[in-house]
Amino acid sequence: MDEPLSNLDAKLRNEMRAEIIKLRERIDTTFIYVTHDQTEAMTLGDRIVIMRDGYIQQIGTPQEVFNHPANLFVAGFIGMPVMNFFDAELKREGDKFFVELGGYRVELDGEKEARLLKNDVQSQTVTLGVRPEHTLLGSEGVSARVDVSEMMGSSVHLHVTAEKRDVIIIVPTTEMKGHYSMGDEVHFRFNGDMVHVFSKENDRNLEW
Repeated sequence: MDEPLSNLDAKLRNEMRAEIIKLRERIDTTFIYVTHDQTEAMTLGDRIVIMRDGYIQQIGTPQEVFNHPANLFVAGFIGMPVMNFFDAELKREGDKFFVELGGYRVELDGEKEARLLKNDVQSQTVTLGVRPEHTLLGSEGVSARVDVSEMMGSSVHLHVTAEKRDVIIIVPTTEMKGHYSMGDEVHFRFNGDMVHVFSKENDRNLEW
């Protein structure tokens, strides 16, 4: 199937995705499905092959490529809204690893530290990746300025400027503490189990 839903409107596209899933289960055979739409890839695929310029970047289940992107391209392609990226410092202190961004410092979780140790990763400047849904507002952390606030129903998408980057923060409406307007100063943070560190030299995920 070569982009079979590309000319449909959004509502019909959603309905046809469900029909294709039911069809595949009914005839019990393998489909090869080509698409530029990551939503289709994530919802329809048992395994995804992500390609760029004719070269395979990563093969895995939808959850694997979402949780453990192999490089910057995969990290920026999978996930909506796209992952936030920053220039940050990865610090190794013995067997511990920390990331530092805009005066905020957090230790990576044990599983990430173990993989970085296995690869003998040293302190270096990295590209730090944090998904919008894993970027948390708080009273401390990285300073940012609100540019746009988009009400999405169950959540608000805050577009902010931080560390000279455009950043998106997803805030569930159940956690909203007031209204955010253009120019408001906020702070955000992230947990050590939800970040990704990529090499500045080759864009590879340093854990893998």
